[in-house]
Amino acid sequence: MTGWSRRRVLRTALSTAAALGSLPISPAAVAAEPRFRRGVNAWPWFSLTREFPAPRTDYDWPPFQSQRPVPTPDDLDRLRRTGLDFIRLPVDPGPFLAADAAARGKLLDMLDAAVTATLDAGLGIIVNIQANGATHYWNPDRMVSSTAAPAFDLYRGLVGELAGRLAQFQPGRVALEPVNEPAQACASNVWSQIQLALLTAARASAATLPLVVTGGCGSMVSGLTALDPAPLSPFEPILFTFHFYEPYLFSHQGAPWMREPVYRSLNNVPWPASAGSLEQTLASVRARMAQDTETPEDAKQAAYAETERVLKVYFDARPDRWFVDKYLGEVRAWADGHALAPERIIMGEFGALRTDVRYVAAPNPDRARYIADVRQSAEAFGFPWAFWDLFDGMGMMDDSTRALDPAMVEALGLVMPQ
Repeated sequence: MTGWSRRRVLRTALSTAAALGSLPISPAAVAAEPRFRRGVNAWPWFSLTREFPAPRTDYDWPPFQSQRPVPTPDDLDRLRRTGLDFIRLPVDPGPFLAADAAARGKLLDMLDAAVTATLDAGLGIIVNIQANGATHYWNPDRMVSSTAAPAFDLYRGLVGELAGRLAQFQPGRVALEPVNEPAQACASNVWSQIQLALLTAARASAATLPLVVTGGCGSMVSGLTALDPAPLSPFEPILFTFHFYEPYLFSHQGAPWMREPVYRSLNNVPWPASAGSLEQTLASVRARMAQDTETPEDAKQAAYAETERVLKVYFDARPDRWFVDKYLGEVRAWADGHALAPERIIMGEFGALRTDVRYVAAPNPDRARYIADVRQSAEAFGFPWAFWDLFDGMGMMDDSTRALDPAMVEALGLVMPQ
């Protein structure tokens, strides 16, 4: 998730609850048909970095935090045995762009090794270049805010380099997604020019590597449905992607990274809405606020008033499986209107924060019902999917013990490996 959706997510939650380059010549070779059906995001394998504070613009070595959870070969094997067939691997481009030639070569070798381990486990992989909005220098604004962004040329060069390396792996099991959740508006011409330039760079290095394209608006449904796929046809083979976290009042309740104050104490929001009540949820919010000794009282009162208002909208709307179907139905209508097979359109992220020792969020049975509804809706419309996330607060595997969460395995229609 990028800063775009975090900055504007409250407005989105309310509205949804109430209801350059020149084009390359088409490659003559034909790539093997990619087989991505059921996946999981593997953040933070190549994320959670050790950048030095300003005014420095580089990273310590190794650039990734040593304590971050990283899947082992055994983890990958067990994921395959659940019934998953691919992972989506977010890769922070900052360390690659800041590194000298020797360090960059080592990072690329590390990424090659991760791709090899994934393929050896019988899983496919989508490598997603996912810039970190919290980084003071190598962030999305600096790299992909426009084709004139200060570091855009460097970023474009990395896209081309990664495409060339990924093309060396087994055809049909590897793809490249050049940008995560573009911040530009849904029908933004700026985003169109960025995407065309990046696809051009990728195709110059890899004639048949599948490339994953998306719309603006943080890759939300409205961004994809505003996308005209016709100008992208010269870059075939391509796949399309969108992300789905609606309604955010459910999926992001209790998320500490959300900027809107309503989310900090939001908890016990049920799914579906009919499984609980406004009164029960507000009582849980008040209890959570009472434990907050850091926020000034006047700020808490303002946050509570806003929380009460948006929750009333949520419960009045009574979101259920129909709510999810409405959104994903828009994607299917867009696909049908452009004669795109639904299996080419990947729901690249979906999930909800869990309640555990770190977070007070959705009741876990409600979380499982939500995940099941979103997954089943995607499958009913014919879309592949990638759950967010393998680890951390939205994960399906414990960071330390590596135990799989049986409720998430079941919600995703998978099986516990023996």
